[in-house]
Amino acid sequence: MGFSVKIAPGVRIRASSRGIRTSLGPRAARVHFGAGRTGVSTGIGPVGLYTSVGGGRRSSNRGSAMSAQAAYQRQLAAQQRRAAQAEKAAVAQQLADAFLRILALHRVDFPIAQRPLAPEPALPDRAAIYARYEKQTLNGIGMFKRSERAAAKQRAATWADAEMARQWQVLKGQQAQWQQALDEQWQLLCRNDPDMVLQTLAAAFEDNEAPSAAVGVSGAEVSLVLLVPAVSSAVPEQMPAHTAAGNLSLKKLTQTARADFYKQFVCGQILVTLRETFAVAPALMSARVVVLRNDGIDVYGRPAMPCLAAVNVSREALLGVRWNDAGAVEILNAVAREVLLNQKGRSKELAPLDLATEPDITAVIKAVDLEDLAAEG
Repeated sequence: MGFSVKIAPGVRIRASSRGIRTSLGPRAARVHFGAGRTGVSTGIGPVGLYTSVGGGRRSSNRGSAMSAQAAYQRQLAAQQRRAAQAEKAAVAQQLADAFLRILALHRVDFPIAQRPLAPEPALPDRAAIYARYEKQTLNGIGMFKRSERAAAKQRAATWADAEMARQWQVLKGQQAQWQQALDEQWQLLCRNDPDMVLQTLAAAFEDNEAPSAAVGVSGAEVSLVLLVPAVSSAVPEQMPAHTAAGNLSLKKLTQTARADFYKQFVCGQILVTLRETFAVAPALMSARVVVLRNDGIDVYGRPAMPCLAAVNVSREALLGVRWNDAGAVEILNAVAREVLLNQKGRSKELAPLDLATEPDITAVIKAVDLEDLAAEG
């Protein structure tokens, strides 16, 4: 048997065969100590929860602590594995995107240039014009002189219509002058005026990934210089793959595979530059493209830009090409009238051309400011 006595608000003593036990605090947060293990109880209404704290055998506490630490270490290791897998997946996605972009460079389409039209001017603000004239005509006329005020408002409306017509005529005249200037430029472009063609191409090439420069126009043919980065900057060293067990891995590219991707990259940049050239300069019939590789600065502090390729392609040859069905290398080999490349070794990687017997290519390269071209990149 036992008994329980409340000796003060929130303080109760219980006696039993196990000894005396004291409880402190309200039912929502009550501490129990004395006979038995110290504990904390919480409860509202008919439901209560009791938790023991302290006490027990030291070996049990030590075992529990070691078990908790081991569980924590396992959880931490699992989180680290998941983080590493997520990071690897993100890198794999970036690599996949990079390779897909290389393979799709030549598929960028450009709208064919059309005769530019000066935009229609906005109508003059009649309400503002009328308000100005109304204020002027009503000046000095009292509020109760209704007939005089009506006549004044009629005059303001007539003047506003006349002023609006005058302003509209001025705006249309400005539009006509603008259209005349645009037509003159369009005619020059359609006649392959060298200055106009070079100016138009310079504006078109400003946002290109690979810096390009139009350096000369002869008849209906333009000469272009294209600067591409070295293979180390253009093609990743690894690509996504899967192990035999189906796990994601990052596989190092062979030298041959990397050289193949770089050729796709270079040919893709040539083709996209040609497509943009023929789109914005509709009267050009052919283009010569000289490709330089940006190797940085040489020992003399000058741009190191060996020539990797030279091609000559006509506008007609690009008509009907199925851009989405073939790779850049295959397309360029099919459409180019002349292709000059130097592939070496078992990997067939692109190597610099020997320009000792190529005076025309040398002349094109000398016509461009290499430092400006490198700065654009």
